[in-house]
Amino acid sequence: MSGGKMEVVRAGALTTVQDLGRFGHASLGVPRSGAMDQPAHRLANRLVGNPADAATMETTLTGMAVRATRPVLVAVTGAPAPVRVDGRPAAWADPVYLPAGAVLDVGTVTSGLRSYVAVSGGITVPSVLGSRSTDLLSGLGPAPLQDGDILPVGAPGGRPMRSDTVAWQAPPSELVLPVLLGPRDDWFTRAAVDTLASARFSVSSKSNRIALRTDGPVLERSVHREMASEGMVVGAVQVPPEGRPVVFLADSPTTGGYPVIGVVPESRLAAAAQAVPGLPIRFSPIRQRPRRSARPGHAYSLGSD
Repeated sequence: MSGGKMEVVRAGALTTVQDLGRFGHASLGVPRSGAMDQPAHRLANRLVGNPADAATMETTLTGMAVRATRPVLVAVTGAPAPVRVDGRPAAWADPVYLPAGAVLDVGTVTSGLRSYVAVSGGITVPSVLGSRSTDLLSGLGPAPLQDGDILPVGAPGGRPMRSDTVAWQAPPSELVLPVLLGPRDDWFTRAAVDTLASARFSVSSKSNRIALRTDGPVLERSVHREMASEGMVVGAVQVPPEGRPVVFLADSPTTGGYPVIGVVPESRLAAAAQAVPGLPIRFSPIRQRPRRSARPGHAYSLGSD
């Protein structure tokens, strides 16, 4: 049985199709992409009976609206937002029945940044390199959604779950990111590492799916020579010439030519997906080895915090 189709009535500020990501192609320069807030993506799928790797729709700030061509279950998770079916209030973070021809409208978020809309059967746009995800950096996958787009939907399969059987974490009022120092923390002064640990930063309005950019103090380098491009991972905290840390996210490049002072563990990046411009950020550096220095015989350690 076909799952029918969904018509995009209102695409919102930025809505993309996302699944768990596009793995194993970094050697080709292809980012991982995938849902920014993976716990929210997984929860939305569980609520409508989909497997975790089914594709959902990731909205940004202003939500979206879609019309079903056949009856389906839908669920909205991630950033809280008003949910309506044909203008009537409906549940958030719970399975919602959407009759054929009815419009699901997800409004502007009340906190956080990105919401996730799952449909029973999943969004079944063509897979590219093993994923249905939109990649804003490389351009792979479906283009960001526009009004009038038609999305195919798979046949429903699993059993939906109620919200009282799952856990959900609210978007943060302050973003606290642990940072495993290295591999290039020795390119920065001791004062820079102290600044990273003690200063207050905030989320820049220039942030996107590629990187969380920060406003705040500058991190001073002790090594000023050019650096050859190196492989990058999701969560890498790169420091470009202007000196303010940048945290690489789902659509980030696979290589980079600026030093990485540390890496945020991937398990802590979901909160970054919900970080709105101006949100306070605190970094918590963790050193796992003695600090090297350009000066022979000099070492510095923060301990094992």
